[in-house]
Amino acid sequence: MELKQYLIDTFRYNSRANLQVLEKIKLLPDQAESIKFFSHLVNCQYKWLARILQDPKAQAMDWWNPLYRLDELENKWNDSLAAWLTYLESVTDKELTTEVRFIGFDGGPYAATPGDIALQLNYHSIHHRAQVQTIIRQQGLTPDFIDYIGTKYRKLS
Repeated sequence: MELKQYLIDTFRYNSRANLQVLEKIKLLPDQAESIKFFSHLVNCQYKWLARILQDPKAQAMDWWNPLYRLDELENKWNDSLAAWLTYLESVTDKELTTEVRFIGFDGGPYAATPGDIALQLNYHSIHHRAQVQTIIRQQGLTPDFIDYIGTKYRKLS
C-alpha cells in the first residue's frame, strides 16, 4: 500500500473513532476537559496543515485555542479532516516524503515531511482519545470499544 492511501485510511479510522467518542462526551456530567482535548485535536490538524502549506498565519495559530463549544465540535472536526483528506488526495507519495520547512514553537526553523506530520496527527489523536476514554470511565460511563482491530476482525462460525 502506498503511503498516501495508508494516511487517508488512518485519518478515516481516527475520525470514526473520534466521532464515536464525541457521542460519549455529550453524555458526560462534566464535559470541559474532554471538550478541551477534542478542540486541541482540531486545532492541531489546522495548524500542521497551515505549516505544510506555508500559510503565513500558521505561526500565530494556537494549539489549544480556540476552545469550541460542544455543539460545534463535530463540524469543526469534519472541516479539519476534510482539509487533510483534500490535501492528501492532491499530493504524491514523493511529495509526502519531501521535507517542508516551518517555524517551530521557539521561533526557530524546522523541517519535517508531510507524511511524518500526518502520522504525528493520527498518533496524537490516539493519545488524547485515550485520555478522554479515561475521563469517560472516571465519570461513571463505559467507554465504547474503538480499537482499530474492531474494524477489521470477523467472527468465524
